[in-house]
Amino acid sequence: MKKSNVARLLLSCAPMCVANAAFAQTQDNESANFSDSDESAIVVSGLRPAYRGDFDELEIPQAEQIIDGDLLRNANALDLSTALDLSASVARQNNFGGLWNAFSVRGFSGDINLPSGFLVNGFNAGRGFGGPRDLAGIESVEVLKGPRSALFGRGEPGGTVNLVTKRPGFETAGEIQFQAGSFDFYRGDVDLQTTVGDNVGVRFVGFYEDAGSFRETVDTERYGIYPSITAKLGEDTVATYELEYTEQKVPFDRGVIFSEQFGFSPRRTFTGEPGDGPIETEVFGHQFELQHNFSDNWSLLTGIGYRETSLVGNASENNFGGRQIFLQDGQTITRFFRFRDFDSEYLVLRGELAGEFNTGTLRHRLLIGADYDRFDNSLFILRFRPPFVAAGTDISTLDPATYLFLDAFNPVYGQFPQPVPGPNTDREEVLKGFGFYIQDQIDITDRLQIRIGGRFDDFDQDLTNLRATPATTINSKDTRFSPQVGAVYRADDGLSIYASYGEGFRQQTGSDFQGNQFAPNITKSAEIGVKADIGAYINGANGNISLTAFQVEQSNILVNDDRPEAVAAGFFSFPAGEARSRGIEFDANLSFDSGFSLWLSYAYTDAEFTNSNPDESFGALIEDGDQLINTPKHQLSLLVSQAFDIGEVPVQLGGGLLHVGERNGWTGFDFTLPDYTTVRLFGEVEIVEGFALRLDVDNVFNETFYTNSFADVWVQPGAPTSARVSARFKF
Repeated sequence: MKKSNVARLLLSCAPMCVANAAFAQTQDNESANFSDSDESAIVVSGLRPAYRGDFDELEIPQAEQIIDGDLLRNANALDLSTALDLSASVARQNNFGGLWNAFSVRGFSGDINLPSGFLVNGFNAGRGFGGPRDLAGIESVEVLKGPRSALFGRGEPGGTVNLVTKRPGFETAGEIQFQAGSFDFYRGDVDLQTTVGDNVGVRFVGFYEDAGSFRETVDTERYGIYPSITAKLGEDTVATYELEYTEQKVPFDRGVIFSEQFGFSPRRTFTGEPGDGPIETEVFGHQFELQHNFSDNWSLLTGIGYRETSLVGNASENNFGGRQIFLQDGQTITRFFRFRDFDSEYLVLRGELAGEFNTGTLRHRLLIGADYDRFDNSLFILRFRPPFVAAGTDISTLDPATYLFLDAFNPVYGQFPQPVPGPNTDREEVLKGFGFYIQDQIDITDRLQIRIGGRFDDFDQDLTNLRATPATTINSKDTRFSPQVGAVYRADDGLSIYASYGEGFRQQTGSDFQGNQFAPNITKSAEIGVKADIGAYINGANGNISLTAFQVEQSNILVNDDRPEAVAAGFFSFPAGEARSRGIEFDANLSFDSGFSLWLSYAYTDAEFTNSNPDESFGALIEDGDQLINTPKHQLSLLVSQAFDIGEVPVQLGGGLLHVGERNGWTGFDFTLPDYTTVRLFGEVEIVEGFALRLDVDNVFNETFYTNSFADVWVQPGAPTSARVSARFKF
């Protein structure tokens, strides 16, 4: 049976399996226990964060942000990109025509040809081709800044994003929500939770979304189901299984074009072809975790993650430079055509022993773990691309069907037959790695703690070129050690000062002109900061404030290989680029007994190349001091709300602001995306207990803005003013 048919069967049967459930309440993200209101309820105690250790926020010698469910709701965040806008340390990157999540942390992003790597419950899960991540089934989003390779291994250079899923509690409860909004947006979410006997909790989360867009002819359809089971296998043992299935149909949308003479093409004009159909993506994944507590001080956490993804479809895309006529006349968009068929499989196994012991007067909190992961990806691309247009060419002499003409201001779709593409890419790649790590946080005194740790990784790559005759496979191997050190000084119960240093690495896909695997990106990061628990100083207040200064250095960035022997072989890349990011971050997440809450995140990030090389994609010269792409020096996110009662009716009002400074829009070229500031407002009223109505208005002042780009012909525009109403029933 195909996996899509399996998922449809689960989709049809799951509601019957939980027909006796009410709609789920959100679990308390701060609690480590599962319980219900019955005094006889089962309590599963001692659960700790997956593969991070159980430390108080003030004891962690690195900056972290926890974006919980309330913040996600107040930010109107339904997808990962919108959630990450709340962190000023995270910037949007080229999202492959809207088909995946791409972001940088502290200026550094991952492989531009793959989605940004994120974790789900501590498991590597961001790679693959399953479309942008929806937040249905997500309890919170964690932004873990700085390299985390000493624990998680092969990760992104500037930091790690970890998604914490909604898991079953031992209660019967639930929630259902319907939304409708501008541009024909419709969505339904359901969250059901119940128990089976005394020792098993079951949860079913699902969503369906059908949405139009401010971009003409662009419509998306997506749905997902996320059932999970938690079982208490004994007094000290808990097992959890989670299934993930998502399908999406999303048009490939490269955005708008910018010309120095004519400006941006209209943001409403879709520059693809509706007749190409949508890109269809699919995810089918599993996670299983088992935790056993040997005692109050020692526990074992093990898990397996397996995820299949696929992406297939046609796309007409904006052409570049000498093939793009809009750059000459400000009206005629020219395009090329590609067919893609991508697949991936991702297997991750993790195991970690956590414990506490003393040596004399020193207290140790120890993590010892090992993991194995294997990422298989297959890329098949066919392409049709028209020839260059010589300078001074009379445009009227060109064949419109060859260049797939489209009028930017009066688009007429379907004018030309779909081109017949030829071979472009046919590649299979297998990345495998095994890692072992250890971390010890030692209480030197009642106020001073130090953290030391390191990780050893052994990994290899098999890269098969199926276009070659016969097909060729290159195998390469490497090993790496990633150290970390840190110190925390508790000035008092509510204030800590910390410093840390860590190194990380990230495998890179592809090979050089000799067929050798690229050396991994190497990251060196240092930071110093102050954290405060505001509740220790202000009665009726809760939350944290942090101020951090950081520096991140990265080497082995892929650039164009301009060595004579490489040029003779073709257009190849070479790991020779270097860059540095320096900055200051201020973050606050506060709530007060008065019902007022505030989220504030500001980052100053100066991210630049520190040597000169030709750009990997186009060969343009990157000069020492050039800014990294899509990384603003100034970014600010603000979200405030006030809860109060009118009579006996609970009401919440709030708003938010996002400011993104100007930033480089094309590596190696003089193209800058303008800064922008957007404002949003929201209000919610609980008409009767458990039933609430809500209104969200985004981009209140109808700002014209652009969120990210890859080049001047691939620029993603932001949405104009839009509104959404929702009804939520919870009991």
